[in-house]
Amino acid sequence: MGIEALAEFIAETVERGKVVEAGIGFQLKVALRLKGLGYDVLAVDWNGKAVENARKAGINAVRDDIFSPNLELYRGAKAVYSIRPTPEIVAPILSLGEALKVPVYTLPLSGDPRAMGTRLVNFKGLAIYVYNPRRK
Repeated sequence: MGIEALAEFIAETVERGKVVEAGIGFQLKVALRLKGLGYDVLAVDWNGKAVENARKAGINAVRDDIFSPNLELYRGAKAVYSIRPTPEIVAPILSLGEALKVPVYTLPLSGDPRAMGTRLVNFKGLAIYVYNPRRK
């Protein structure tokens, strides 16, 4: 199944509603799968070309800076997720989850260290780091 399993994991753990993909880049599989499962997906990236690419695929996408996020964009989100985020954006993504008081799910690149405060979950062979500010 590959990275699309993250969508299945989210569907099993997060009630339907708005979910945010932080740093969508050009990988749309999970966002499209979540949309197909009935979620309102908001894709966010600093790269305007990535945002335009997501919009062309039918995904609601906006440009924002994860280091200084416009929290109004994220209002009402039930969860934040990110696929293979670069190490320097992991802490800001977790901070976003903290500010929103919602869980954060990240798929690491192999070899990436586990971020402080996250736990590793194996879901159908997929390594997912989970951060839940409500369960601290």
